[in-house]
Amino acid sequence: MRIWPGNPYPLGATWDGMGVNFALFSENAEKVELCLFDSPDAPVEILRIEMREYTDQVWHVYLPDVRPGQVYGYRVHGPYDPPNGFRFNANKLLVDPYAKCVVRLTTWDDAMFGYRIGDEKEDLSFDDRDNAPFAPLCAVVDHAFTWGNDQAPRTPWNKTIIYEAHVKGLTVLHPEVPPELQGTYAGLASDPVIRHLRTLGVTAVELMPVHHHVDDRHLVERGLCNYWGYNTLSFFAPDIRYASRKGGLHDPVREFKMMVRTLHAHGLEVILDVVYNHTAEGSHLGPTLSFRGIDNVAYYRLSEPDRRYYMDFTGCGNSLNMQHPRVLQMIMDSLRYWILEMHVDGFRFDLASALARELYEVNQLGAFFDIIHQDPVISQVKLIAEPWDLGEGGYQVGNFPVLWTEWNGKYRDAVRVFWNHPSPLHMSEMATRIAGSSDLYERSGRKPYASINFVTCHDGFTLHDLVSYNEKHNEANGEENRDGESHNNSFNFGVEGPTDDPEVLWLRYKQKRNLMATLLFSLGVPMILGGDELSRTQQGNNNAYCQDNEISWVHWQIGKRDQRFLQFVKKVIAIRHQQPVFHRQNFFRGRPIHGTGWKDITWVTCEGREMTQQDWHDPEAGAFGLLLGGDAIDEVDPKGKPIVGDTLLILLNFNGENACRFVLPTYNSGNQGGTWELLVDTRYDVNPPEAVRFWEAGAGYEMVSRSLALFRLEEKEEDV
Repeated sequence: MRIWPGNPYPLGATWDGMGVNFALFSENAEKVELCLFDSPDAPVEILRIEMREYTDQVWHVYLPDVRPGQVYGYRVHGPYDPPNGFRFNANKLLVDPYAKCVVRLTTWDDAMFGYRIGDEKEDLSFDDRDNAPFAPLCAVVDHAFTWGNDQAPRTPWNKTIIYEAHVKGLTVLHPEVPPELQGTYAGLASDPVIRHLRTLGVTAVELMPVHHHVDDRHLVERGLCNYWGYNTLSFFAPDIRYASRKGGLHDPVREFKMMVRTLHAHGLEVILDVVYNHTAEGSHLGPTLSFRGIDNVAYYRLSEPDRRYYMDFTGCGNSLNMQHPRVLQMIMDSLRYWILEMHVDGFRFDLASALARELYEVNQLGAFFDIIHQDPVISQVKLIAEPWDLGEGGYQVGNFPVLWTEWNGKYRDAVRVFWNHPSPLHMSEMATRIAGSSDLYERSGRKPYASINFVTCHDGFTLHDLVSYNEKHNEANGEENRDGESHNNSFNFGVEGPTDDPEVLWLRYKQKRNLMATLLFSLGVPMILGGDELSRTQQGNNNAYCQDNEISWVHWQIGKRDQRFLQFVKKVIAIRHQQPVFHRQNFFRGRPIHGTGWKDITWVTCEGREMTQQDWHDPEAGAFGLLLGGDAIDEVDPKGKPIVGDTLLILLNFNGENACRFVLPTYNSGNQGGTWELLVDTRYDVNPPEAVRFWEAGAGYEMVSRSLALFRLEEKEEDV
């Protein structure tokens, strides 16, 4: 085989149409060997090539006789000195940090560890066994792909509705998806799934991690896996486990691109949940898979003065070293790769506070955010932060800079408490969250859409379980129900888990309608947990990270009650799309509406009058409403035309026991006032009966306990 010097850039294995350039960063290595395998199943390499060229701390070589599909890995030589942070072990085959495809999964064996397991010195010992038969392997990729006229939908934030989903879990049980495509990228892009997403009305699919990840050894040995995928090994490679074998091929890169192209063609954006805060190598007792053996000191945050241990802001054993320029480069290169090469539309950053840490404190202007703001590519896509980590001071909701949106955990908690544990003490907090959480985002110059509103997500109860269980039931995880959040603000309505009691079922489904309607009628960006619209249950498991089975999978064949709830979800999503007052790009100002006494938002009592400070602190209160002025939006469309919508009235009776009679406000828009049309009342499965559809202003409307109603004003025309 011919061996040429090659170039230090770009990093990774790059096919240029004539050969492949291999480039690997390692600041402290003494020697690097490129290992070539003849297949993904080969137990040992057929060739080792010493990479003699070393430029700017990058080892590189060019092989003109190598083609796409070539399987490879690295062996890196250097000191093994854990107390000083060095963990080189050339007996361990390593994954290229820039690998675009990982074609073999990890097989757990003691040889996968750099130290000899069971030795009394633990990780201070040295293991000389070759792990090649068990190690994950990389493959060279040909990036050629016909994108055609693919265009990013670029849905404005204020009109975005996010659907959080797991590639496998969403599609593996779908009866209309061909069996060979179930659980795959191709399955997610299949007609029946696309049709569901389109008719549901969401605009973006937020995929749980698709970067190649490792199933933890302790889970595999218990017959479980890291189903969620928050255990990344390769930041560039789409996980091969979600690739089908269409026509005998197993090409995750191409199939992922086809999925994105198809979703784009139907107006759906693709957002990736990404994990750049830690890797799958875990703590000092973890395996040597890639970064640890390539340059442990450079890639990880190490403790001082004993650099044997890792700083851990994630609860996963390690934290990537965001202070090192090459680590920052790798993350930025990864983000740009997924945007430019894979055409994704944005990212949700897991434990994003960990990325901001300079030394020990969370710094919102850390290097990571500075670089993203300056990047002409990354700064133009959707950026979502999970604004917390497990370190001290890591809860940073509301503190991320401009360009960033955030998962609003305060919204989730407020809505759950308000409906499941009602009290007048929660009114003010609930009102703030419905109105866009200006207390969190306005002071930093951000807009209401900085708040990603959600009631449920992958981490925790599903919506159905939130109203069916008082306690978590995680026994299937094998940790004696100790894992998972214990404070869920859930309520089971008198029966723990499944029941046939019609009264309990009616209350539960009414409560689900309350929660879903609140989510869709709040200012901010709503995010729906995939499967909630189908009443998916995890049987009370609120930490199903290791359950790759029917506990986590979406069941598509549902009964009549669940079908009616699905229709309700479609209806409230459609209303959100239709009503400009829910698309506001600015916070409410309390500005009077021209020609009336009403404002852009008015909080009203059951008596139909504007609330006072005394009303907000009324210990006997059990209901309130908000009137949104459709002609007081005070914004213009892209062509400069003023945006005017319907005036809406949202009524919330949060009393857990008693009904409430609301006096519908008089709205003097003309000389005769108007009529209120009832669009939604959560006491009804989907649509209110025709007999109660229209109400004159000033009339009393009876609401049952724990219910939400939405009215639209039909103004009477002025006399000519």
